[in-house]
Amino acid sequence: MFMKNGKFQLAIVGFGGMGNWHRELIESGIEGLELAGTFDIKESQQELSRSLGYRAYESLEALLADDSIDIVLIATPNDFHRPIAVQALRAGKNVVSEKPVTLSCADLQQMIDAANENGKIFTVHQNRRWDEDYLTMKKIYDEGMLGEVFNIESRVHGSRGIPGDWRGMKEKGGGMILDWGVHIIDQMLQMVKEKITSVYCQIYHVTNYEVDDGFTLTLTFESGKRALLEVGTSNFIELPRWYMNGENGSAQIDDFYHHGRVVRITDWDKNDAVPVKTAAGLTKTMAPRTDETIKTEELDWVKSDIKDFYRNVMAAIEGKEPQKITHQELMRVMRLMELAFESAEKNQVLSFE
Repeated sequence: MFMKNGKFQLAIVGFGGMGNWHRELIESGIEGLELAGTFDIKESQQELSRSLGYRAYESLEALLADDSIDIVLIATPNDFHRPIAVQALRAGKNVVSEKPVTLSCADLQQMIDAANENGKIFTVHQNRRWDEDYLTMKKIYDEGMLGEVFNIESRVHGSRGIPGDWRGMKEKGGGMILDWGVHIIDQMLQMVKEKITSVYCQIYHVTNYEVDDGFTLTLTFESGKRALLEVGTSNFIELPRWYMNGENGSAQIDDFYHHGRVVRITDWDKNDAVPVKTAAGLTKTMAPRTDETIKTEELDWVKSDIKDFYRNVMAAIEGKEPQKITHQELMRVMRLMELAFESAEKNQVLSFE
């Protein structure tokens, strides 16, 4: 292991939007980590790297031949992740790939095998594990605030369609299952540590007919609880980011910020209600509970630090910690995404594990 000036040296392959996001994060200060250089096939991005004071390697091979580089971050379009990762691992580099890690379980296995054969760390930047809306809902679930949970809904809605770049191209790994689905699936599997018994997925093509521009995925777990995961790009009125039902209450998070609430039952025995009058009649069953039988609470917002991702990568390289985002977890998410495509194609409920 080579550490220049006592710091891990990282090089970025693919210096576009996410590559620059990583550059800004590292520049903001992560103890023990330094950005050494970049490589991009576009000369404009090479020039940008040089203008920022970094070395712009003339080729991927030149970058991998640099013995001072400890970590290679791959931030290219999705279809390049596997070949670059395998090449970098065989060159003796530790590798962090942007998500989705690749396009199939078979491709992912090649990457895992290359890491194992060369004794290097290989992981994926599943950054949405540090999203505070997710961590806040996970805390509600983990602490049993709602009692036994029977339904969890996770949605990400936008109204601009798919970006007009490689994300709309099938051969590049475009589409919403691979773009945002990989995040909300990973989050759900981190939250609910149960066997999945069935999978059903519907895919939408509203503005793009080559790849999915939206989907609804329903998972049923061994306990019977249901998770609904949905991504849409033609939603001009967004549904809540999170919605959870338990035997003793409900929780809702409206967006990525601090908007939402928890409502819990305080008196099950008092069931009197003022009926709701509609144009066609009365309903007492669906009448709202009276205020004295419920308690509305503000969200106990969980804070996070995305720099912990890189802190863990460095600790894993040094053998001080296990890597947080494991090969087994990556494969489970990839298998589920493959099954979602299959379910949508066949219009069938499928078994998972």
